[in-house]
Amino acid sequence: MLYHVSDDIKILRKLAYEYYQVCLSKENLNTYDLHRKVNDLCMERPVVLINEIPFHELNIEGCLNLHCIDNDFKEAEDFFRKKLFQWKYFRADMILQTFYPVVKIIHKSSIGLDIDENINAIDNKNHIVSHEYHDVLSSDEELSKIKIPTIIYDEEATIRKYNKISNVIGDIIPVKITGHNTYMTMWDNISRYRGVTPLLIDLLERPDFTHRIVKKFTEIEISISKQMEELDLYEANPIEIHCTSAINSTLPGKSNGEKVTRSQIWGRGMAQILGSVSREMHEEFDINYMKELMKPFGLVYYGCCEPLDKKIDIVEKIPNLRKISITPWADIDIAAEVIGNKYVIANKPNPASVAINLDEDNLRKEIKKTLDACKRNNCSCDIVLKDISSVNYKLDNLVKWEKIVMEMVNNY
Repeated sequence: MLYHVSDDIKILRKLAYEYYQVCLSKENLNTYDLHRKVNDLCMERPVVLINEIPFHELNIEGCLNLHCIDNDFKEAEDFFRKKLFQWKYFRADMILQTFYPVVKIIHKSSIGLDIDENINAIDNKNHIVSHEYHDVLSSDEELSKIKIPTIIYDEEATIRKYNKISNVIGDIIPVKITGHNTYMTMWDNISRYRGVTPLLIDLLERPDFTHRIVKKFTEIEISISKQMEELDLYEANPIEIHCTSAINSTLPGKSNGEKVTRSQIWGRGMAQILGSVSREMHEEFDINYMKELMKPFGLVYYGCCEPLDKKIDIVEKIPNLRKISITPWADIDIAAEVIGNKYVIANKPNPASVAINLDEDNLRKEIKKTLDACKRNNCSCDIVLKDISSVNYKLDNLVKWEKIVMEMVNNY
């Protein structure tokens, strides 16, 4: 069969129209205010989000199959199909932005050290795989090889892609060039070069060497954030910051013609590998560095999968802190009592609940505990189901999860 670009255009225009009609619906536009109130610490009710979804397990009758041939058109088709699919089946409090985003294309040079890893994949269709990292950063000699990477903005490729998409769907839906969020994961990066066991042992046995590593990776993150700012690569008005709600009244947004500065956006930090270490060690090897990293940012969201319920007092030493991650491995009662109305809780229900067969009673108990703790302590909260490696090819697990949780938050 011969390929005609007109076929791609027909597909995209139909999907763009469907998407934009949903964007302009009251259900979508009215949700912005719910998100804003959560992040402004005057919550009406918790917002619920579902993110990091195994769409490859949800392709009902091929409805997520991609038919476009051109790579840029295929990327847009994938965007529209997945957003519309989620809106139809498990939207929760998702927001559809009223434009199609063309993200600024950037390139980053190597830091001069290669990762050595083994990968084990159970499901070849799933990009979530098991990693075993080998230590390639065990000495000062190896550390000396690390270089500060250079960020390059490929403006020509970005504008070319923008014009290409705009010419096809720009009369149906606005097309906008957008920037990037921050995502400072020093310890995620360090663990990929060290492996888990050597890294944790050296926190105790070679603390000075570990500090030298952290200082180097802190320098890298600071340099990257400065380069991103100088090149105007940050997004001033994102709806999300790493799966959680980002909409707020505090940050000023972007003035026309001016670069987006770090003071106008969310900073994002975490130290997942330190989830099993003491408060003192966590503060020494991450928080003390994170204070410097996050100082330029207008608001800060800290934490990911590491339990922070007993570490709130060290986390709140980070400047401009607004949101703290509370994972399934943290005690929401302890966290909510300490956090109160000072910060937003980014609550992460256990994604294992949708991995095989949904236990509705256990889910209700889990969510009720979170809602009761937030109400008791006047906390603002978003509830984010994420890290969903699998739903066992059962769409109904997500459909039921969303229905139950939305029913509970609407009765908050």
